[in-house]
This record gives sequence, structure tokens and C-alpha cells, in this order.
Amino acid sequence: MRATGEHTAAVPIPAPPQLPAPGAVTEDAAEKERRRRRRAPRRTKQAAAQQEEPAAAAGPRSCRSMPPMHVSAPLDAEAVEEEEAAGTSRSCPLLPTPSPVEALPVAGMGRGAAGRRFFQSHWPEQAVEEAIKGGNAFVGKFRVNAHNRNEAYCTIEGIPVDVLITGVAQNRAIEGDLVAMTLEPVAYWTRMKGPNITCNPAIGEGSAVREVGETNGNHDGKKGQTDANCRFGNCSNGQPVSDRTHYRHKNSGFSKAVTCENGHATVPENCGKDLGEGKSEASRALHRICSMVYSNPSRRPTGKVLAIIKKSPRRDTVVGFLAPFAVCPDPEQQKNQMSMLSKRMNHRASSYFSGLILLLPTDSKFPHMVVNVSTLPDSVRNHLEEGDAAKELVAARISDWNEESLYPCAHVIQLLGKGGQVKTHMDAILFENAISDAEFSPESMECLPDICWKIPQEELEVRKDLRNVLTFTIDPPTATDLDDAISIEMLSGGIVRIGVHIADVSYFVHPETALDAEAQIRSTSVYTLRRKISMLPLRLSEDLVSLNPGVDRLTFSIIWDIDPHGNIINRWIGRTVISSCCKLSYDLVQDLICSDGTKFKSASSLQVHGIFEQDDVIKSLRCLYEISKNLKEIRFKGGALSLETAKLMIQFDEGGAPCDSFRYERNDACFIVEELMLLANMSAAEVISNAFPNCALLRRHPEPNLRKSREFEAFCARNGFELDGSSSGQLHLSLSRMKEKLKDDPVLFDILMFYASKQMQSAEYFCTADLISKRDDWAHYALSVPLYTHFTSPLRRYPDIIVHRTLNAVIEAEKMYLKHRRSLTGQNGFNTASCEMMHGCFTGLQFSKDAAESKEGSEALSAAAKKFKVPSPDNLGEVAEHCNERKWASRRAEDAGQKLYMWALIKRKEVLVANARVLGLGPKFMSVYVPKLAMERRIHYDEVEGLSIEWLEATGTLVLDSCRNRPPQRRGNQVKYRAFEEVAMMVNPSESIFSEEDEESGATEAGCDTAKSVLLSDEAVKAQVAPAVLPLVIQYLSEIPVVLHAIGGEDSALDIGVRLYMSSYFK
Repeated sequence: MRATGEHTAAVPIPAPPQLPAPGAVTEDAAEKERRRRRRAPRRTKQAAAQQEEPAAAAGPRSCRSMPPMHVSAPLDAEAVEEEEAAGTSRSCPLLPTPSPVEALPVAGMGRGAAGRRFFQSHWPEQAVEEAIKGGNAFVGKFRVNAHNRNEAYCTIEGIPVDVLITGVAQNRAIEGDLVAMTLEPVAYWTRMKGPNITCNPAIGEGSAVREVGETNGNHDGKKGQTDANCRFGNCSNGQPVSDRTHYRHKNSGFSKAVTCENGHATVPENCGKDLGEGKSEASRALHRICSMVYSNPSRRPTGKVLAIIKKSPRRDTVVGFLAPFAVCPDPEQQKNQMSMLSKRMNHRASSYFSGLILLLPTDSKFPHMVVNVSTLPDSVRNHLEEGDAAKELVAARISDWNEESLYPCAHVIQLLGKGGQVKTHMDAILFENAISDAEFSPESMECLPDICWKIPQEELEVRKDLRNVLTFTIDPPTATDLDDAISIEMLSGGIVRIGVHIADVSYFVHPETALDAEAQIRSTSVYTLRRKISMLPLRLSEDLVSLNPGVDRLTFSIIWDIDPHGNIINRWIGRTVISSCCKLSYDLVQDLICSDGTKFKSASSLQVHGIFEQDDVIKSLRCLYEISKNLKEIRFKGGALSLETAKLMIQFDEGGAPCDSFRYERNDACFIVEELMLLANMSAAEVISNAFPNCALLRRHPEPNLRKSREFEAFCARNGFELDGSSSGQLHLSLSRMKEKLKDDPVLFDILMFYASKQMQSAEYFCTADLISKRDDWAHYALSVPLYTHFTSPLRRYPDIIVHRTLNAVIEAEKMYLKHRRSLTGQNGFNTASCEMMHGCFTGLQFSKDAAESKEGSEALSAAAKKFKVPSPDNLGEVAEHCNERKWASRRAEDAGQKLYMWALIKRKEVLVANARVLGLGPKFMSVYVPKLAMERRIHYDEVEGLSIEWLEATGTLVLDSCRNRPPQRRGNQVKYRAFEEVAMMVNPSESIFSEEDEESGATEAGCDTAKSVLLSDEAVKAQVAPAVLPLVIQYLSEIPVVLHAIGGEDSALDIGVRLYMSSYFK
């Protein structure tokens, strides 16, 4: 563990204070603290005003600057009363709250503003380790609220709610940092937003299943989109939460200390004995904090950052625009910044120091940054001299952030290009997420066989030959890397033998080679609509292993014998060689399984190679369709959850520019592939976790985010829907009933699915050794299965390659063990042979634990693991962590690419009119859901010139009306009112914002039955959505007309804005 941060010599590093006794914060001390915290804002009022002024000038980027220097909110008398009533000390049994940072002298710089320290020094490594060990500090990942950078959250494993960290308490932490933090006393905890978190007996420890929605084999748009329902809306800033523990989790330990009586959380008297004795200081501290959380369900814990344990990789991938330093609070502050920066630079750099410039990141979770002009690349400095740098997008990294500096110091690496251009912003997206599209190294390419390579004869002899079995691929029509195929054979008694065959990538990518290292670094292929960045060289992914029709290919296969009811009666796993007879598209398969068998729309597209005919393929597809329906029915009866909705897709013209968008709904052909791929992944997970329980790479998904689950329950209750979220299966049934009830209001059901998805946490890879004592945490919530992994896409996911190697080791060990058993059979007679010899002791349906734990079995497994270089638990844990980070980075890049092209499309059309539904209302802004684009946006209407606001909180009603007189300003408060055009687009009733070309193009039909255009051929556009008029009365879930428009791009972060669509003859 490393604690980073610099310390000035004149300021000694504080040692971790001793643990205070409960009740150490007396009434007098609390009162003094209240008075001091009230005085602190007055002392810094002028500085705060100076901080806010440049923020306002910066427009939409105001929240990106470092928040005004203020301390936590004063003590709340109501909070004190609640704590006393609950019998809980107001003092959190942790570190005492450090005093606010005052203006301290810095050696060699004198006193006053020039020597002011804005932040506390970071603790040294040893002090942090001792504090964590003693339960005085905790570790968590720092996550910033994208809407308000002043707010950040950290998840502490074992505490059911996130910890809020605001203002200077963030202590120079950056989005994604792993930080050590201390919690403030309960009296300083903030009020929880939204519904209170209380212990619900109906959703307590009895909920044994986990959560997530993951669909493997979803090949629409790109190969195998996974985790479709595990969106990143589960936390405050839209980023994934890793390894979140909830109090209802039966393995958390702390949930057992809390019981529910009459709907209220109470802590049993003997809980200290149960969870305190024999536990470490850290465990006891967590237990005390949990007790306080349950005793104060309306409050959120607050904390302060003590040190940065591990810096976020995102510090090295900052993208933004350069701006003059005039936006700094005042000339004196600029002088101080320059003086301190010059002091930290070495003598050579300071000799040509020429000034500072600001870097305004496009990511709102980052603060403004300071750049030394003398360190800029020559190309950037030339643009600065020409005055064009303000519109140039640059790539940078954070080089330093000292406690005396209000802003972090950044170093510009390269010039990305002009803002507002799609290519420039796409390059910025890749840089932000550390995704490299460089060519593979010569060393990696040398790992591939010669171009004239053919399958060796000895390899054919050791594999099962399936080249005469009917096999085909089902993919999008544009797919070029075909990594999965399906085979089918009809057996007697109605038994069907179905095989899933995956390209044997591990045959070509060997451990500890340059190609393996580069694949591991990339970890995943990235798809950004118009761009594909492959994890493996194209020669491998599109030629050597791609399961193209009519050629022999090496595969890794899982084969099942399935009866007419969908029950699996036998299984075989091993290495094979296949020859696909045809490449099918989803639309073609849909046509074949739904037609009457006499006429097909795309019969000419069905080209069959080898010994099979078209009728063989059609008959097999229909049989597969019936089996997949049975498998799906069994899966959902077992408690699986589906949160699937139509996906927004973008169409491009011949020049590559976005021209339209449409909603794509998956058809039955997609589900054929999905069910079989899910079955293969579950089978692989079962085999490797049984054989190697300490070093298997699996994929888990925890239960929904507790707080967002409560919000979703409250949302459903407000709208008259019954929701049972006690398990994934019950949640699925509840949503199914809602869908039936809302047949006439599909938009509201889309909103329900939108909220249901937001509560989901992210699925993640993990090494089984890391959770060996928590087997229940291995489960997959949405699939409602105890074991799951990724096996079916080794061309685009590195974890699949690891799983293939592990399976190879299991198969090899099984052969070695059975060979030994056969030798015993020859000596002792046939009766000693067991069924494990016929069905596989390690890979069959029944895993033989006795065989695995026997001397011969354990030796065989150990030898096979060494032969195929199965990673050790420590190494595998690191691989899993890296793959998770790369998976989330690729998801961020894909989502950002989708938003970029939608932004370009709307910018091209200038405006887009649509209906929206109101999701949230308040006196300052409303949240609306735009079904046309399946997104949520905010409309801020406070402090708008010419607009009056009346908020009726009792009825949840908002009234917007015009006002001719500007509202009176309070004395000493200079409010800059925004123009009415920033909130609403006003049109004259006699005018139209649609051209004849738009109306004519709106009559065009989409090219696919499952594709429904949402921009040009949408019903709302044809009817020209009627604008609203003032006065406008808005309530919860009201439908209002809005105008979507492109924001920024040329000199600021790009976004899609929403304004009200209004009409008036006075325009």
C-alpha cells in the first residue's frame, strides 16, 4: 500500500490520533464546533464569492472548478435529538474531526495569502496502515458526482450506504483514486436525499439470490454485447460500484446485528458479543458504524480524505480546452499560483518560466487545472500565439497537486485537433479511456503462424472430428470475426444433441508470449459504431480462427444431450475440429423460422457448403428455436430477470456522417444464440470452479444497489404499481405484470425499465480465491445462477482465453486420472470401473469430488495446471481487476461514441422536437425523460429573465409563466439572469420549424422490420409536436414538448441539451 502526497518541511505530518471514547464530543465541545463552523464561512465569504464569479463566467462548466472553500454544514439540532433518542453517541467512534485548514505559513514564503494551505497534508504510508488496521480509517474508491463536483462518494465494504465527501475534505482526490478516509461524528452527517433507508423484513437476509442482467450472445450491432442490463447508472456519477456489500447480504455479518421490529431497525444488546469478540479493531469499528447507520436511517455518513493510496489511471488521461488564466479568482491568486508553481519547479524549468494557462477538462468530474506555458508542446504554443488554442482539444495528465495549490498542475501531452469535429472527439474518447488503436508490435505478430499454415495432422488426430455434423454460425451480416458456431444432431427417443463450438484462440495465443501480453493489456475489443479496435490481430481474428463456412477450424466445444422438455441428460466438453456449412444472419434466421416453409424472402442468401442441403439447415433452425424456447422458459422459472428494452441505433450516409437513428428490437433469432451461449458459459463456470476452486476466473453480479432499490420501490408505489423486489425472479414477474398493465402507455413502461436498470450494479470478474469464504457472493443475480463466467468470445475478451486455458487443464487432468483408473481396471477387473469413466469425472454433469481430492486426482490437476500455465490466485486476482477496469473503460468509450454521433446528428438537423415525460420537479429544475432518445436530461429554469416560477410543494405542481418585470434583487446579491432562450425555444404559432424536406423524408420507411426510425419517420415529427403555451402547469409524469439541441464541442464539452418548446404570438 502506498500513500501519495507531498509534505512541506515547515508543516509536520500529524500522527493518527488515538481512538476517542464513545461520547467524547461533549455538549460544550459540540456547541463550540457549531459556532466555529458558522464563523468559518463568514471569514471566507469574499474568497467564496471570487470562486463563484469565474464559475459563472464559465457557463455550463461552472461545476468543474474546485468548489469554494467551505467547511461542513453546522450541527443539526434535530440530528442531535435523533441520536439521543436512539441511544447513540454523537461521536463516531473513529478519528476526531480535524480542524478546518487555516492559512498556515509555508517555509520561505511568509504569511498570509502567499503561504496559505488550502488542503491538509496527506498522511504517510505507515500512519495510514496503522489507522486502517486500528479501525480509525477506511479504504474506498473516490467517485465524483458529475452534476456537482463538490460532492463525491466512497463505498466502504461492510457499510450499507456510501460516504459523502465534500469541499476541502476531498483533499485533492481525483475521480477513481483509491483513498484512505476517516468518518466524521454522527452529529455532522448530512441528511439523506430521497426515501429513508430502513430495514425491510421482506427483503432481509432471506434474499439469497444475486443480481444483474447479462445477455451473452447478443450479437446485434456488434459481436456479443454482454451485461446489457448492468448499466453504469447505479451510483451518483454513473460509474460502476465494485464489490458493494449491503446489509441484507447474509454473508456481510453486520446484517445479523440488526433486526427489524415494527419496521424499524434495532441493534440487539448481545450484538457486540456476537460481532465484537474475536474480531479485529477494524471489524468492531465497522460494526459500530453500521449500528449508527441503522439508528440514523435519514442521515448519510460524511468523511474526509486522509491520503491517496493508489492514484487513478484517469489522472494520466485528461482531455480539455486551454483557457486564459483570467478566469482565476483574482490577480493576487494568479500571482500566488505562479509563485508556488515556480517554487516547485527545478531551477532549469524556472529559468524559462513564462506564465500559466488554465486547462478546462471536458469531464465535469475533474477540477480546473493549471498548465505551465513553457512546458507546452511547440504545436500548442504556436496555436496559443495565433490565438486559436481556445478551440483546440488537448490531451494532458495531472503531474502534481500540492496542498498550497487550489488547482492541480497538468502537463499537456499532445494536440488532438479542432473541437467540434467528430474525429477529434473520438480520438479524445479513446485517450480518456486509455484505449490504444496502434498497430500490434512486430513481436506480437511473430507469434502467429506463417500465412500458409494449415491444421497439423497430429492435431486432427487428438481432437474429436465434427466436420460431418451440421454446423453453422448466426451473426450480424457485417460480422467478420466469427467466434461461435452451433451444431445439431437428432438422436433416438426425441433426444437432440446440441453443440456450441468456440474458436480455439488459446491454441494460437500462448501464455507468457508477446501476443498474450498485448492481448491482456487491451483485454477487450472496443466498438464505437464506425470504429473497431480489436484485442487480437485481424489476421488471427478474421482469418486463422474465424469460423468461416466451408473451411476446417479448431474449436473448443461443449455438447449437450437434451430431451424434448429441455432437460440436459448428458454433457461433453473437449477440443474439436469443425467445418461450418453456412453463415446465417439474424434476419435470415428470423425469416426461416417464421415462414410457412414454402416461400422465403431471402432464400438466395442461404448458401450451404458441404454435404448438407437448405432443407437440413431450415429443419435444424426450427428445432433449435423450439429448444431455445424451452431453455428460456426453464431459466425464467428459475428466477432469471430481463430488463431488455429497444436499443437506439444510428444510421450513416455514404460519406460516413450520421443521418438518422432508429430503435432496434431483438428478434427470436437473437434469443436462439443467447440461450445457448448462456448455457455454455454456465457449464464452463461449473467445471472450472469445481476443479480449481482457488484459481477459477468467474463473473459475479451482486444484488441491486440498496438505496436505488428503495427509490424504485417508492416510484412504483407513487404510481400505483405493486413491486416485489425480494429476488430477481419476483422482480421480473412484477415488471411483467406492469408491462401488461401499461400496454396503452409504453412510454411509462420504458420509464419503469429505465429506473429498474438504474438500481442494478455492475457485473465483474473475480478470482474465486478472493471470495473463497463467501461462496454466495459468486452468484449472478439476474441470471439467478450460482456460477457464471465468460467462455464464448475469446476473440474479443481476454478472460475467455483464461477460461479456455483452465478448461484445457481440467480436460488434461481428467484424461490423466481416467488413464490411471483404466490401469487399475486392467488389474482388478471391469467392476472397479465407475460411471465417471464413461461420462467424465471432472467435465461431466456429475463432478466427482472424491476423484478430485484423491491423491491421483489432485496430482493430475496440479500437473495439468502447470502444463497450461493456469494463473496463480494472486496473479489471477490482478488479471480480473485489470479486465474489469478495461471492460468499464470500453463501455464508457462505447457510450461516449454513441452520444457523440447522436450529438453530431442533432447538430446537423439543428433542432429535434420531441415529447418528454417529467420524472422530477423542484423550484429550480426538472428532470425529464425523452423516449425518443431513451435518455434523461435536466431543464434549469431558475433565475431566468422574463420567467416567473411558482412551486407548490404540497401538490408537487410547478407553474411557469411570463413576467414583464425583473424580480427584485436582494441587497448585495448580484444575480446574473439567464436569457429566456436558454430555457425555452419560442415559436410563433403561424411558423413551423420543419422544412418540406423533413416532412417528405419523414414518410420514408425503415429498411428493417425491427428498426423504427425515431428522427425522420417518427409519428411525433409527422404530426409536428404541438408547442406548449404560458402559463404552463407541470406535474409529476406530465408530458411536455421539448426541443433537443447540440451543445458545445468547439470550445467546451459536448452535450445534448433540452429546452421547453413554447409558442407565443408575442415572439
